[in-house]
Amino acid sequence: MITVTNLAIQFGKRVLYKDVNIKFTHGNIYGVIGANGAGKSTLLRAISGDLEPNKGTVELGPGERLSVLEQDHFKYDEFSVLDTVLMGHQPLWTNMQERNKLYSKPEMTEEDGNRAAELEEKFAEMNGWEAESDAAQLLQNLGIKENLHAKLMGELSNNEKVRVMLAKALFGKPDNLLLDEPTNDLDLDTVEWLEEYLGNVEQTVLVVSHDRHFLDAVSTQTVDIDFGKVTVFSGNYSFWYESSQLALRQAQNQRQKAEEKKKELEEFIRRFSANVAKSRQTTSRKKMLEKLNIEEIRPSSRKYPGIIFQMEREPGNQILEVDNLKAVDTDGTVLFDHVNFNIEKGEKVVFLSHNPKAMTALFEIINGNRAADAGEYKWGVTITTAYLPLDNTKFFDTDKNLVEWLSQYGAGNEVVMKGFLGRMLFKQEEVEKKVNVLSGGEKMRCMIARMQLQNANCLILDTPTNHLDLESIQAFNNNLSVFKGNILFASHDHEFIETVANRIIELTPNGTIDKLMSYDEYIYDNAIKELKAKMYQN
Repeated sequence: MITVTNLAIQFGKRVLYKDVNIKFTHGNIYGVIGANGAGKSTLLRAISGDLEPNKGTVELGPGERLSVLEQDHFKYDEFSVLDTVLMGHQPLWTNMQERNKLYSKPEMTEEDGNRAAELEEKFAEMNGWEAESDAAQLLQNLGIKENLHAKLMGELSNNEKVRVMLAKALFGKPDNLLLDEPTNDLDLDTVEWLEEYLGNVEQTVLVVSHDRHFLDAVSTQTVDIDFGKVTVFSGNYSFWYESSQLALRQAQNQRQKAEEKKKELEEFIRRFSANVAKSRQTTSRKKMLEKLNIEEIRPSSRKYPGIIFQMEREPGNQILEVDNLKAVDTDGTVLFDHVNFNIEKGEKVVFLSHNPKAMTALFEIINGNRAADAGEYKWGVTITTAYLPLDNTKFFDTDKNLVEWLSQYGAGNEVVMKGFLGRMLFKQEEVEKKVNVLSGGEKMRCMIARMQLQNANCLILDTPTNHLDLESIQAFNNNLSVFKGNILFASHDHEFIETVANRIIELTPNGTIDKLMSYDEYIYDNAIKELKAKMYQN
């Protein structure tokens, strides 16, 4: 349990929030949401003790332990992978170090013997004898193979370090757990494991994430930072989003009577509760809406970018034909081979692979930026494409301002370009900024504006939600769901895939798995799981 009392945080004259009084209780997972800069990570830092609040206190339950997903990936470079995970349970780690120091003495005094006996008793109480095997199993579940467990953290890739730090945070089943963007750099299978793991914990958990499916799958409560306040609502992210949109529509309809509003809200809650009960999400095991008060539902102050893709011309029946395509990585690894498919009109295809480089290689090939190692492809004569690459660095290697930069990619005067940038939430004073100083999220919004100018009938998107905030992801997702043209994309966002794709193509070194079905159907199909195991065999 975590009790926050009269908490206030401000930086200079800017007040993030004040008078925060919340009791986070056991058995609940709180999804923390808010616009960029609202103070989501700051709240977690204040709770962990990493940041001193301007006012107020944070208290844990008596004797409880708090664990945090740390963001410094270099802090443990001199320690082994296994030891780093064990440090996640600090009392146990301290005990182990003292025991080892005592037992390494050539001779032990009577006092040493008594102390060793005390340590052994505590060690057993903390399940010390199972600690190394438990830590190793956590690492395995998170994709860190046994041959890496004895290596130093400094020898690991950043992707591997992220997984070790997550194992460290989870190790020892802490009473309270703070997770800031825990799904970053995790593949879809590992995210699914984490969802299942958190769905079964009885601790107090606070999670900040831009992954909507993950928030929906694990959260029983939503902590919304808005209007300079921190408020807890029953339900997960989707419930919060849909209810806030409903409340906004109601607020805009001034003539709607109070009784009609109440009836509409009650019907919405009833429908949403029924959907949760039928879902595979872990929160369906928890009664997350049982104490919901309809008075909690209100409009949000969030601003969503205006992402609207329009086609200049209707596509013909021939979209894209791919014949026996092959791509090999620079180290000789076969990314995919024997790839054959024909894209039909109206299809929205997600490409999957165990190796994320495979999708990037495919997109680079069909956009003419990379030669295939074998095979060929052919676009239909009516098809125009707009490409959102994984790496957009080269696009911003210039000192042009935003208006000048965007003007390169479409017709229209300065007013038109400022209009597109305004739709992507760039303020009037921001459009004169140099593009080479933009943040990752700002660059992505520029790239999306560039795509909108092209009026293409086929969109090619390589991991499009990277660097975007929840509001931008939601707006992007909403428009792609109704886009009439073709979409070819890769993504780590489960919700994005499920709501956009109507066809799945998985690229393997031994051909493709090609299915007309939803993503949820695909990942839960046992026959497909068996087929995938065979397709990835050497």
